[in-house]
Amino acid sequence: MTDLLPLDGGTGGDRDLLGGKAAGIDRFVALGAPTPPAFVVTTEVCRQYYRESRRVPAQVWARLPDLVRGLERATGRTFGRGPRPLLLSVRSGAAVSMPGMMDTVLNVGLTPEIEPALGPHGADTRRRFTGQFEEVVGGQPPADPWDQLRMAITAVLESWMSPRAVAYRTRQGLGHEAGTAVTVQAMVFGNRDGRSGTGVVFSRDPVGGGAEVYGEWLPGGQGEELVAGRADARPLGDLHAVLPGAYRELREWVRVLERDGRDVQDVEFTVESGTLWLLQSRVAKRSPEAAVRHAVAMAREGLISREEALARVEHVGALLRPVIEPGAAAAGTVLARGKPAGPGVGIGVVAGGTVAAQGDVVLARRTTDPRDVPAMAVAQAVVTELGGSTSHAAVVCRELGVPCVVGCGSGALTALDGQLVTVDGSSGLVYAGALPTVRGGIGVEADLAVLAEWARAAPDLPGARRFLGSAAIPPGDSSGPARTAPENVRRTDLSNTTDAL
Repeated sequence: MTDLLPLDGGTGGDRDLLGGKAAGIDRFVALGAPTPPAFVVTTEVCRQYYRESRRVPAQVWARLPDLVRGLERATGRTFGRGPRPLLLSVRSGAAVSMPGMMDTVLNVGLTPEIEPALGPHGADTRRRFTGQFEEVVGGQPPADPWDQLRMAITAVLESWMSPRAVAYRTRQGLGHEAGTAVTVQAMVFGNRDGRSGTGVVFSRDPVGGGAEVYGEWLPGGQGEELVAGRADARPLGDLHAVLPGAYRELREWVRVLERDGRDVQDVEFTVESGTLWLLQSRVAKRSPEAAVRHAVAMAREGLISREEALARVEHVGALLRPVIEPGAAAAGTVLARGKPAGPGVGIGVVAGGTVAAQGDVVLARRTTDPRDVPAMAVAQAVVTELGGSTSHAAVVCRELGVPCVVGCGSGALTALDGQLVTVDGSSGLVYAGALPTVRGGIGVEADLAVLAEWARAAPDLPGARRFLGSAAIPPGDSSGPARTAPENVRRTDLSNTTDAL
């Protein structure tokens, strides 16, 4: 059985075996990108774990020390001991990206004895580790760092069949047999000092579809804070102002990764004491508008063929979503302002509590986590007080096609509970009442026309049918309700969601 593999750039990049995260790290190594050393517990182990009544195969535990010793040699650090301790991140990674649905444990191997060896950031790192271990694994971390590592790996394997992961795969039409890999990687610290931080960058704008690099940066933080939306991130341009060298290197690598992957990239990174480290890269989830613009632009740049461009725009109908009538927007009363994170318009009653809500609902939260996804999927829109355009709420809403506004400010949504509002996910504004709407597609008409022209020139190409005839032109009047839940969904049960206002 292929159970544990070092990620040395020579694995072959089999996503089904390595999972997406580990395959991405192996790709970093092959390209010469700056990434901490890592190994992977493959998806075969996860499948065997569930076949054997949730027991990790003995040979995995037997081989684990050898793989960790490889990380020690690569870093010059020692796992669980000073004076230069090695801490590890233990992260899930299925072949198909499932943002936020499974678990991660950072800073594994940290004990009270080695905390002083971490220097000034030791106490902060210990606090983060203890809290995350208790939340994900359960209970206080054991004193033995090897017990911590085994428990963290087991917890990640368990998260494959967590209720939220199962529900997500069911909604996406994915099977439950593939399993997750577990990526074990040497930690780098975004909380080390004033020249450290963490961030997420997209090689192109995943919301509006522009060609510019797009992202956020959280000084002094670790990745889970940013992705979970528990902290308000800063624009990526702030990294350029503080650490211009790391910023320039990041931009260069993002472009390299896009050219190599031939698609828009979503890259997680950490800067430790001014040094850039890439932690993950995957194909970016994007809005339907962005998908159209990216497809045309990348075909014109020669990165992809016209055939590929047509195939990549799957949800032409979503481009017909109504937009707020310009005059109504100008005269409307703005109740909250945030960051646009998921295009479209949603009209409904704000539900900020944890009780069941009738009718069309706008889900309002301080921030969201994976347990909120069932409610997010049927909400007319999602609005959060914290988080940025790379947070869990933003990424999931773009995938679900739900209008989303994030980062409205602490306490900004409390007074809106129970009010009828209109959420404009393209502008980041929340208006009082139900504003009139008009037919959408504004801003992408030219690119849609290009795709339709390519489809007419080669009607037999896969994906061409979507753009032929009336497929790319909205029939009739689209000026009804902005986003309508399925007819059988008239009650949004928020009783199992979290972080209510």
